[in-house]
Amino acid sequence: MNNNCNNYQYDVIVIGSGAAGLTLALTLSSETRVALVAKKVLTNTATFQAQGGVAAVLNPGDSSELHAQDTLNAGVGLCDEEIVRFAVEQGPSSIQWLIDQGIAFTRDTPNNSRYHLTREGGHSRRRVIHSADATGRELETTLAQLARKEPNIDIFENHIAIDLITAKKLGMKENRCLGVYILNTKNSQVLTFSAKSTALATGGAGKVYLYTSNPDIATGDGIAMAWRAGCRVGNMEFIQFHPTCLFHPDAKSFLITEAMRGEGGKLLLPDYTPFMHNFDSRAELAPRDIVARAIDHEMKRLGSDFVYLDISHKPTDFILKHFPTVHARCLKFGFDITRQPIPVVPAAHYLCGGIMTDSCGRTDIEGLYALGETAFTGMHGANRMASNSLLECIVFARTASEKIMATLKNTPYSNTLPHWDESQVSESDEQVVIAHDWHELRRFMWNYVGIERSNKRLQRAKNRIDLLQKEINDYYSRFRINSNLIELRNLALVAELIIRCATMRKESRGLHYNRDYPTLDNTQPPHNTVLRPENYLNNPKIES
Repeated sequence: MNNNCNNYQYDVIVIGSGAAGLTLALTLSSETRVALVAKKVLTNTATFQAQGGVAAVLNPGDSSELHAQDTLNAGVGLCDEEIVRFAVEQGPSSIQWLIDQGIAFTRDTPNNSRYHLTREGGHSRRRVIHSADATGRELETTLAQLARKEPNIDIFENHIAIDLITAKKLGMKENRCLGVYILNTKNSQVLTFSAKSTALATGGAGKVYLYTSNPDIATGDGIAMAWRAGCRVGNMEFIQFHPTCLFHPDAKSFLITEAMRGEGGKLLLPDYTPFMHNFDSRAELAPRDIVARAIDHEMKRLGSDFVYLDISHKPTDFILKHFPTVHARCLKFGFDITRQPIPVVPAAHYLCGGIMTDSCGRTDIEGLYALGETAFTGMHGANRMASNSLLECIVFARTASEKIMATLKNTPYSNTLPHWDESQVSESDEQVVIAHDWHELRRFMWNYVGIERSNKRLQRAKNRIDLLQKEINDYYSRFRINSNLIELRNLALVAELIIRCATMRKESRGLHYNRDYPTLDNTQPPHNTVLRPENYLNNPKIES
């Protein structure tokens, strides 16, 4: 590392510290100088909150072909079959890598000779390896501890990326990513990081919606930065709404794991009547989009604020063994899942689209990689199957690591990156503007671009986002930045991209349901919704 007047130089910058970012940092050579940048503390990630597990073929009665077919079926014609088959074939070795790092997965037999595998929505076999109902916490804390011990990894917590520095932004003919501007949120200093390779592993954008299971950091930062830098994005209309988040004013959309339905949990109307069999023959084991829409339909039909999820018919010992985290958390809010059903609602959970990449995580810009939920690899298509997300994180972070290592030696550093320019801005005395725009954005996205859309709703959302974008960009150009402004700017851009993609798709497919086009468009082959940046390459705060 070279630190001079807030300038830092590394071989690789990894922005984001979830499963994808940590895996990349840990699999790079020990001789590689790595900066690992976390918006909050290292473990404040969506990975930490993941309850279900990692899908992989680990059972003799299962096969890569079955896993691939289940994934392709869930994706409703939009999965990249080559990517899917590559990922599922890499599943067993990725699980072994996690075990080698010390991940403690739950074992099944009395002598602990094999791991317990559960089954979740869309899977035809039990293939989800897990650590009780807190797999993400086990994975995140274990990998984070390893990263802290590696002498080649410098960790920057409480640092938020502002924008990528590219050759094109600096007036050069051939474009590549040269580094990134990063705000130290503790002292409000803007730092300049240069690197041979930069990886975006910033997670999704759940905070664009009023109700979400995502942590507060999920503001679409990587997608927005990549778009402004000139990368294509795709399939942003496919937002997965998790069907079952705890309904309680103080629960902050606590997610109830998919595995609870996989182990026999039943969805009930307020009068305790089962209803999922009316929507799909797989009932509670149908893919998430079907379950979420069914719940949404019944809530609107009945005017109810929630439905129930019930697993109390299972033995108490079974529930406590498999769902200790859910049990403990629900007890805090007055619900005992061993004795009673719990109220649940859908909430925005996962973005299937993102920055377009190849199987090595490479984007349209040389030297820039995207991984995890930030990336659009083609694995999930129109709907992500449960527990394929952590698999995707591990598999493609490992392939990106190999590609980065192969290119580092022949890639020069950029030693002349301009400082962040704040000479034309001032301190804002109206922070209420940011808070107001933030709440307005999330509410109209929930109402107009939620589980069900329509042409009229999407047009209303487009009208609102156009006005908000103008207001936010004007504010951004005039006042000194802070983390709230950075996140709002990114969320507004991501909202625009979601609206644009949703408007372009004239059919209902997977996670995207438009009441004006309620069926698949079978007049043409299934297609991805791809957006190409225009007029996003100028940044008035960069000295050129």
